[in-house]
This record gives sequence, C-alpha cells and structure tokens, in this order.
Amino acid sequence: MTLLSAPRHLGRYRDIGRLLLKYGRSDLVRQAGLDTALVDDVEPAGARAEGDELAADLERLGPTFIKLGQLLSTRADLLPPPYLDSLARLQDDLEPFGFDEVRTTIEDELGVRLSRIYDDFDETPLAAASLGQVHAATLRGGRDVVVKVQRPGIRRQVFDDLEVLENIAERVEAHSEQGRLFGVTDLVAQFRRSLLDELDYRKEAANLIRLREIVADEPLLVVPSPYDDFSTGRVLTMQRIPGRKVTEMSPLARLDIDGPALARALFDAYLDQILVEGFFHADPHPGNVLLLPDGRLGLIDVGMVARVTPEMREHLIRLLMAVGERRGEEVARLAMDMSEPTESCDARHFTADVADLVERYATTSVGQLDAGRLVLDLTRACAAAGLKPPPEMSMVGKALLNLDMVARILDPDVAPVSIVQDRALELVRGGVTPTLSGVLNAAMEARDFAEHLPGRVNRAMDALASGKFELRVDAFDETAFLRGLHRMANRIAIGLVLASLIIGAALLSRVKTDVTIGGYPAIAFVLFLIAALGGAWLCLTIALSDRKLRGK
Repeated sequence: MTLLSAPRHLGRYRDIGRLLLKYGRSDLVRQAGLDTALVDDVEPAGARAEGDELAADLERLGPTFIKLGQLLSTRADLLPPPYLDSLARLQDDLEPFGFDEVRTTIEDELGVRLSRIYDDFDETPLAAASLGQVHAATLRGGRDVVVKVQRPGIRRQVFDDLEVLENIAERVEAHSEQGRLFGVTDLVAQFRRSLLDELDYRKEAANLIRLREIVADEPLLVVPSPYDDFSTGRVLTMQRIPGRKVTEMSPLARLDIDGPALARALFDAYLDQILVEGFFHADPHPGNVLLLPDGRLGLIDVGMVARVTPEMREHLIRLLMAVGERRGEEVARLAMDMSEPTESCDARHFTADVADLVERYATTSVGQLDAGRLVLDLTRACAAAGLKPPPEMSMVGKALLNLDMVARILDPDVAPVSIVQDRALELVRGGVTPTLSGVLNAAMEARDFAEHLPGRVNRAMDALASGKFELRVDAFDETAFLRGLHRMANRIAIGLVLASLIIGAALLSRVKTDVTIGGYPAIAFVLFLIAALGGAWLCLTIALSDRKLRGK
C-alpha cells in the first residue's frame, strides 16, 4: 500500500511529515515514504524544537495524537527526559460539544428519553476531554452521578488516524534498523489496543469494578461504582464522588488531613495492583486523585489501565527490592533478565551504568529519592545499552512517578522508596523479619532455577544430538582444562565399558555350559574378573590423580 493509494488520508500524512521534519527526523520521512506528500515543504534549518512545543503540536493534531503523546510519555526508552516531562503535562482538554449532541447520544444509546432517567442533568460539562465529556446529574430516586458521554464522530476519526499510523509504522520498520530495534509496529499495536479500550466505556465500567474490589479493604480510598443499567459503549454513568483535586489543596487544608496515612495507603494500594493483582490504574496523576470532605481519597478516570504477567510481577518485586537496597549489580542483572537483548547489546557497559546510577541515588537521602524516577532512569539505561525493556516497566515507572507527586502533596516528608521496599518485602516474606530479605531473594532464585532447569537441560540435549552443542570457556589455562576434559571423557568411556562387561557377564551366567569355574560359566567368570580388575584400576588411578591435585 502506498500513501497515494489512500488519498483521503493525504492531509494527515502531510501533517505527520511536517511534524517529523520540524523535529529533525527527515530520515523517518524518507523511510515512511512521506516525502511524496511533502512536495512543497522544505526541511527547516533551525534548531530542534523543545518538548513543550511538541506537546502543543500534538494537541493541534487532535485527540488521537494527544493520546499518542500520553503513551509516549511512559516510554523513557524512546524519548529524552525533557520531552517526556512535556508530554506528561499534555492537556487532554478540548472544547466541549453541544448539549443537543449529548442528549442525542444518551437517548440513542439508552433507548429512552433523558428526562425519564435523570431528575436533573447539568448541561454545562464538568470537564471536556479528547474522547468525551463529563456531566453532573441526578438519577431518578435522588442518586448523584456523573455521566461520561463520548464525543460524536470520534470513533471514525480515531480509526482513520490509526490506519495512517499503522501504515507509517510498517514502512519505518521495513526500511529502518532503528524502527526494527524499537519495534514501532508493536508500539502502534499497543497504542491501538489501549485507545480502542478507552473508546469502549463498558471496559472502563469493568475497570472500575475491578479496582473497587482491589481497594475494598483500604478504608482511606474510594473508587466510584458504575451503574450498568445506564451505561453502554458510548455512555458511562457512575457514582459521583464529591471532592476536589489534590493539586487544589491549600497548605492550611493539609493540616486537616492525615497526610502520611493517605500517602501510605495510596502507595500500598497501587503496589498491590501492580505486584499482586497484575492490573493497575496506569494514569494516577494528581488530576485523577480527589480529596473527599471526609478526608479520604477518591480515584477516578480509570480508562487507561495496564496488566502485568505473573512472571513480570515476580521480576518487578525482586527489582524493586534490589533498588530499595541499592544493590547495583543485582538491579542490572534483573533488568537484563526482563529485557530483550539486541545485536548491539553491551552487557558489561550496562552493568557499569546501572551500578553508577544506583550509586548516585545512594548519595540521595531516602526522603528525596523518587521510586518512579529511578525506574524510568533504569529504563533509559536499558535502551542506551541495546536492551529492549518491556513496556510494562516504563508504565510502572510512570505510575510510580505520578504517585510520588501525589504523595508529596499529601505528605512533603514522604519517602517513596522506603514504602516501595517495605511493601515489596511484605508481599514476599509474609511476616518474616527484614533481615531475611537476602534469604528470600535467594529462595526465589532457587525456585526459578528449579522451574527452568528441565527446559534448559532439554535444549542442551537437543543441541548435543543435532551436533550444535557449543561450550564457551573463559579460563586462565585452556590447555590444562582441555586435558582434564579428555581425562574425564576417558574415565566415563572406561566406566561404560566395565558396566557393559558386568551386564554381559550377568546375562551369560544363566547360560548352561560344561566349562565352569567355581560353578559359574567360564566366560561369565572371566568377564566378571576383567570388570573387577578394571574397576579397581580405575578407582586407583582416580585416587592417585586426586592426590596429586591436592598436593599442588
């Protein structure tokens, strides 16, 4: 498929091509074939634009690219920190659409007139985002709710933009080593799944239910419950939580709440989501956390969630424990286990960089250390060393970074790394004293070794059977090592021959013959005698050889 084969998207290709040219990526323009859509454009000669300007440009491109910018803000392995910080502040705030369209959407989706469902419906939206907007309302019977209504025509626009992005990603990956290295088609596929999930409000309702179950035992946290009877793929009705954003809390108001308890409850809940449930709210920025009048915290807007596999959860627990204990080499080893190496991978350089990174953080006081920032820096170190870290790692780092910001608003003296370390340790040890964390880590390593040993042995035997078995040795005296291997192989061969003689003699001893020695068939007796003498000789040579080695 060429760009010209879809002329209705030509304007979009031109917009993306201009954006890439502006930020110094003319190579991607050529690799994606976007130069055919830019016949009248000239590459600017000025300095590369800053991150804030990139965020503004993505906002001008519309809802799909706002969401793309938000996803890229979680990928510390793809963009430098200034761009990540700017994209993290990307405003998902658009002009609201008219109330007549709101009414039409609700009545079409629910199949009933608005007045028959709600006693009161505020025509002015509480907020208007790229995919929809939210209105306050009151259900029949007096229950206060908020109603999220999808923006008209947004599905068609998103699908068109996704088609454009997928076409560009395929071309970049096919014609660019960098595109293959970063797996841009996988990145776009991940973005597609995330965005389509956000367009289906039934999935957000399911996310609310799941999150409510996870935090049910935490009295300081509240998640609104959805009303399934009044929710569809384009309309979501949920419980209204009265409160204000934590960013709007004044220093005086902070005196009226138990900030340290709230910060700890928030961190514990999210660590349970990530490390126990494998399902977490991926965007807990300060705007999505409300302070309720009764001093509790409300978690809203759970359209963006992430999932973590059980294997990845175990790696994350051990990684966070190693980060908290500032064991640089262990952090590097675990990060490499979690990542996919490329041809340019430099493990030694990566280990040195991570050890230096952890050492630099070790000079920072625990109270000033951000857990999320550390994980994102680790992700960047992976990319710099030729490793492809899992996307979950960046998303966990971004979630922890947002939690760091919220927690410091609630409690300026909070120590996020200490909370992460304590919670990860509690999840592993189940009540054992902290001094046993090293033993627990070793136990987890031993269990992993036992689980993976059969598969590794099978692969080694398959390689040996196919003649592809390779043994790489880094030794000081290769000649002596090979001599030892030959001696060991000879002993094994002799042992097999002696075993065969014994088995053969045992079988022959049951054969009736007139020639016997001591009542046994002569040939069987001779074979037993040879095996006995050979075994004695083998044991003697092994003993003498070991004695010489000990003498050295």
